[in-house]
Amino acid sequence: MTIRILITSYLEPEYVEQVRQVDSRLEVIYEPSLIAKPRYNADHKGVAFTRSAAQEAAWQTLLADADIIFDFDQTHLDDLPELATNAKWLQATSSGVARFISENRYDQRMPNTVFTNAAGIHAQPLAEFCIMVMTIFNKGVLNMLQDQKKRHWERYAGTDLSDKTLVIVGLGKVGQEVARLARQFRMKTIGIKRSIEKVDANELYVDELYTPDALDSVLPVAEYLVLIAPHTHESENMLGEKELALMPEGAVLINIGRGALVDETALIDALQRGHLLGAGLDVFKTEPLPQDSPFWDMPNVIVSPHSASTTDNENKLITALFCQNLKLFLARKPLINVI
Repeated sequence: MTIRILITSYLEPEYVEQVRQVDSRLEVIYEPSLIAKPRYNADHKGVAFTRSAAQEAAWQTLLADADIIFDFDQTHLDDLPELATNAKWLQATSSGVARFISENRYDQRMPNTVFTNAAGIHAQPLAEFCIMVMTIFNKGVLNMLQDQKKRHWERYAGTDLSDKTLVIVGLGKVGQEVARLARQFRMKTIGIKRSIEKVDANELYVDELYTPDALDSVLPVAEYLVLIAPHTHESENMLGEKELALMPEGAVLINIGRGALVDETALIDALQRGHLLGAGLDVFKTEPLPQDSPFWDMPNVIVSPHSASTTDNENKLITALFCQNLKLFLARKPLINVI
């Protein structure tokens, strides 16, 4: 029996071939002329484009025949459930897609389709981003660069990460990797996780572990705060004026979760008043970040265009995960990262 796999976003030819080599029963369909061209390495959305009528008809036929779909089809996000009626499994290339699936009722409109995400693939680059931000502020790098532009020589003293307290909200694979790296810098790590029953804090690389209702009690010691929680009704605006005020003066906020986790007006105020030393933000409530956003011009803010997780190694790792899942699928065993 032939199993048809349709790849809906750009993938390097060597990785397409790697998928083909998994099993002789697979028919891997990859038509670069029918999908968006990437803007950068591991870009899964691509440049906006329009298919001809003939191309669109051919594409919809491919969607209808596909047993497995690699990535969400960016050209048919609204009506994919009605077009891909034969899909038994869809492998996402991102981790945070549960809310998208729920809001678009994919779980109800595609009841016979299993969805898996790419959880864990982006753990290392995101953790490295967090360490980078903390080090930038600790070592005064932003001021250093300004002085370099002005050819101004003035010695100063920075600080170390050792013995500083890091609070991580969200201890999935990314949060655990942040904590693991932080331990290498001899930081004290505190984790916030939705469920901690029968969980060993040490196995998650944290010294202390609490549930979200304890957030207010740990914020006063959060010299560094990393947000990597998903966007849910409970987490929306979880960090507002009250919570920011609880953080120690001179603290640093890093948001690699979702922009909706933070009250941005309150954050701007805390940064402008100097209550927070700085912030490293990879996500925002509105993306792209509007041209008139105060964040652009704030000297104590690092603006990252939602790219902290993206590296030139991403497609290699995602392909390896997909191939591993393909073997499980063919063996009729439970898949990895089921949403």
